[in-house]
Amino acid sequence: MSFQKWMALIVIGLIGACVYGLYPPSQKLKMGLDIKGGLQMNLEVDRDKLQGKTEKDISDSADRALEILRNRVDGLGISEPVLQREGAYGIVIQLPGLTEVKRARDIILSTAQLEFRMVSNLRVSDYMDKDNKVDSTKLPKDITYFPGKESREYLCEKVLLTGESLVDAQVETDSYGRPMVGFKLNAEGGKRFGIITGDNINRNLAIILDSKVYSAPTIQSRIPGGSGVITGSFSDEEARDLALVLRAGALPAPLKVTSQFVVGPTLGADSVRKGTLAAGYGLILVLLFMAIYYRISGIIANAGLLVNMVYLMGMLAYLSVTITLPGIAGIILTLGLSVDSNVLIFERIREELKIGKTVRAAIEAGYRRALVAIIDTHVTTLISAAVLFQFGTGPIKGFAVNLSLGVALSLFTAVVITKMIFDARKEYQGLSI
Repeated sequence: MSFQKWMALIVIGLIGACVYGLYPPSQKLKMGLDIKGGLQMNLEVDRDKLQGKTEKDISDSADRALEILRNRVDGLGISEPVLQREGAYGIVIQLPGLTEVKRARDIILSTAQLEFRMVSNLRVSDYMDKDNKVDSTKLPKDITYFPGKESREYLCEKVLLTGESLVDAQVETDSYGRPMVGFKLNAEGGKRFGIITGDNINRNLAIILDSKVYSAPTIQSRIPGGSGVITGSFSDEEARDLALVLRAGALPAPLKVTSQFVVGPTLGADSVRKGTLAAGYGLILVLLFMAIYYRISGIIANAGLLVNMVYLMGMLAYLSVTITLPGIAGIILTLGLSVDSNVLIFERIREELKIGKTVRAAIEAGYRRALVAIIDTHVTTLISAAVLFQFGTGPIKGFAVNLSLGVALSLFTAVVITKMIFDARKEYQGLSI
């Protein structure tokens, strides 16, 4: 089998693989936040609350916070979330398709600092000021005031156990079918929990999360094994969310929101519609121009352009690249580059035909003379895309990725696919171009 036939089989095989990988497009193509709608939050480690920490310690805290946030977001069941570091202390979170913004924000920003303290026998009312608020300056040493989840107030003693010993948390139900959160501690924490409960029978143990008492059950007997429950009139969703943040672990440092924006699904759908129309009109005009101006050769170029688009969309699906509006702009730009390559080749071939060369010689010379200019434009574009990818963020990186893939595939289709078709026309007496 000749080399040309082998190349034809490879080209057809790649088309089939890309079509297979792309189907169905609604499931295989990942849409970004600006298309699908959702929430983006830019977070930063609150350095004001980490006085005395070195820059490296703060950066390490941001790294650990990113992993904990990733576990929390995964627990939300959101498809294709984006979580990444930004700068020395920042974290960017994108949640495409999210509708429950408040719930997601509460889960993400919860520090999940879990503490176990004994409730003091002191009365809260004895330490209130004239405005009926607890005056912390009057509290005895090692006594801390905490508000309760259910409009109660507590005075608690020193910390006896923290969430560092927690290994699991799951939603359970009590005898009345009400949701609660069951937790399990590691071996060391379980041993410590057994001692705490054994030494404080008939006292109330406050279970505190993020400086709020969720429940303060009375200890009836020693609790071995390190298992317990957190109650507090939870809804099913509140119980699931509490279990989620406990499982994911506490954030190593407090985070603050530097910016946040929500893209509604209606805005995203409108962007998709307008972007699709713009791309469609542009593609139709390009195809018509090429077919009218370059005749049969233009139709061949159009076929190469469509193959290039199939390759590009298939690659985006295989690589799970998130498509954003800037990314779509990158795709549209590759259409222009693909057409530009063919225009260079065709004009060179026309020049060779005008000076009296045969079709074979004109095609060979046209491709050879245009190749340098084609490679030059594609390489410089790839360099620009590499710089954008290296120094850009979010959507800019998406634009750079789509542009890079499109440029590489454009070079392949112009130099390989259309060249292969033109090689089959070398024996013609005349050339429609």
